[in-house]
Amino acid sequence: MKIAFGCDPNATAFKATIMEYVKAKGHECVDYGSDDPIYANVAIKVAEEVAAGVCERGMLFCGTGIGVCIAANKVPGAYAALVNNVYQAQRAQLSNSANIITMGAQVTGIEVAKMMVDEYLGCTFDPQSRSLPKIQRIYDYEKEATQK
Repeated sequence: MKIAFGCDPNATAFKATIMEYVKAKGHECVDYGSDDPIYANVAIKVAEEVAAGVCERGMLFCGTGIGVCIAANKVPGAYAALVNNVYQAQRAQLSNSANIITMGAQVTGIEVAKMMVDEYLGCTFDPQSRSLPKIQRIYDYEKEATQK
């Protein structure tokens, strides 16, 4: 799987560790940077690339994971979920078809982060699941809002 990565300067080492971990699992990693203190810039770039299909999924990191999550979700077609535990990482994909996960480098231990990455990348959304009508409403609203 081809995965986009980005972070703010606070999460540079965290991102590097997770990228190496993901590469070792056999995935292709694309690094969109970590130097810009305006985390929205890298979050938007990663979200645009994922929404366009350049990368299949994305991972974004900042101090808390909140800022990059908010910024990424402003991009049509990007569905970012802030994950704090393994169950949330699983449900981000299985229940919500999130194409991006975000984490906080200052609030997430690296070993927990690795477990969340494993769970997130090990799942695929089932379009026949009972979650489809729930997320379909999100897709429909996004379409309505961008046509205004």
